[in-house]
Amino acid sequence: MPMKKTYSAALIMCTIINAAAQEVVWQKDIKSNTQDFLSRVVTTIDQQYLITGSSIQAALPAGSGTTNGKQNNGYDYHLVKLDQRGEEVWEKYFSGQNHDFLSAAVAVQEGGFLLAGTTFSGKGLDKKEDSKGGSDIWLIKINEFGDEIWQKTLGTSSDEEARAVIQTADLGFFVAGNVQNAAKGYGSKDVTVARLDKNGKVLSEILLGGKGLDEAEKMIPTKDGGALLGIYSRSGTGGSKKTENYGEGDYWVVKLNKEGKVEWDKNFGGKADDHLRTLALTSQGFLIGGESRSERSGNKSVGIEGGTDLWLISLNERGDELWQKSYNFKNRDVLMGMSVLHSSDDKTSKGILLGGYTQAEGRIENDDETFWMLYLNQDGKEEWRKYVKGESRKKEERLSDLMLNRDGSIVLAGTSAEELGKENWKIVKLGDKQVDQLIDKQDIKIYPNPVSDYAYVEIGFDFKEADITLYDMGGRQLQNFKTKNKVTKINTQNLIQGAYLVSIKTDSNKTANAKIIKK
Repeated sequence: MPMKKTYSAALIMCTIINAAAQEVVWQKDIKSNTQDFLSRVVTTIDQQYLITGSSIQAALPAGSGTTNGKQNNGYDYHLVKLDQRGEEVWEKYFSGQNHDFLSAAVAVQEGGFLLAGTTFSGKGLDKKEDSKGGSDIWLIKINEFGDEIWQKTLGTSSDEEARAVIQTADLGFFVAGNVQNAAKGYGSKDVTVARLDKNGKVLSEILLGGKGLDEAEKMIPTKDGGALLGIYSRSGTGGSKKTENYGEGDYWVVKLNKEGKVEWDKNFGGKADDHLRTLALTSQGFLIGGESRSERSGNKSVGIEGGTDLWLISLNERGDELWQKSYNFKNRDVLMGMSVLHSSDDKTSKGILLGGYTQAEGRIENDDETFWMLYLNQDGKEEWRKYVKGESRKKEERLSDLMLNRDGSIVLAGTSAEELGKENWKIVKLGDKQVDQLIDKQDIKIYPNPVSDYAYVEIGFDFKEADITLYDMGGRQLQNFKTKNKVTKINTQNLIQGAYLVSIKTDSNKTANAKIIKK
């Protein structure tokens, strides 16, 4: 077993600008002796958190009498699962014999996760397939306990890198990445997208790119079973790219249908460099976000105030622009995460939460190099902005990902440098009364419903402990257990087809009931 890292969790209030309504629910610091890379925070259906990234495992001390069979002196996939209270559930590494960088992960509907990263390793240790040549994409499907279900190596003799992975409505996957100087490529770097079934079998692949450099940054699933791909493009027309760039670098947005074929694509940019970072679904279509150095030019209709500004574009489902807005924190503003708050019927978008960090460019501001959040209404009008320092303030704090939970809480994950080359992971969970007031709450919510194997019971009101009881429609008690969690998983595999009643009673004598249908 690898040597455990040191963890600390604290219940703290944090110093946040203009944020009396906000408190830190918990903070988790995952200590490091090396430059650890944090890529994503993934929220599970029962509101636990998978923190993913890459680390060099600590060597076991000399003279300990044991050897670490997985020690490879390179970066490995590193996973830490936290429960709703920020306590560690498990920690896992997946190792090849060379460097392996975990860059993307998705919670799968049937439970567990699909991990996607870039591998420089051949067969050996945890890696079960040979290298395809150069660097490859390494996919690992794991269950909710971190045990491997299957793995797959995708690649060619060129260098591939993984950037994003999503699950589609048919329980299959899209995996997006980049390939350098591909044999049948279009430019110096192209975007590759593979469509897989739920068991990892490749169903189709597509290469996207112009005559220059194109890099996949983000991908999200669309309502019709396809995918929206966000690309940072430094290419003009040519290759598979039919749209011309407006400047040095543009946002290039590509909509794929459920078969993985291009439905439409659009370019957005001014005459300078515009770098797409993130995407989100809205009730009307899509939100595209990133950083811009461009003045009003090209199809950019908003100016720039200083350094690099945040540039957000709202599109309808056909990719036509609805509005665009610009925001800034006065220096180089880096957008890393975006969440949209939807109404309970999913027909309207209530607000947009952006997260990132600011880098100093010449002049040092007090809040450079710490996490920030920006909250907008559905039309892009700024409602508030806050800096999040948490329990302690280190130098060079860089947000990697942000997640807005259904209950209105917010999880931010990033790195915090003790010193150069020692980047700890920093995860902060916030409760925010301003966001909380926008959430449509139900006393009890059950999903999926109808259910097959497992259902999740979500309790909408505050409590310390609750009893959950499952009855058949004749009033016979089938299951009963206590919970301290807002969301609790119940096993419905052994139930016969029909209707059942779930009843909740809390320590404050609040009660709620809901019907569940076993299909």
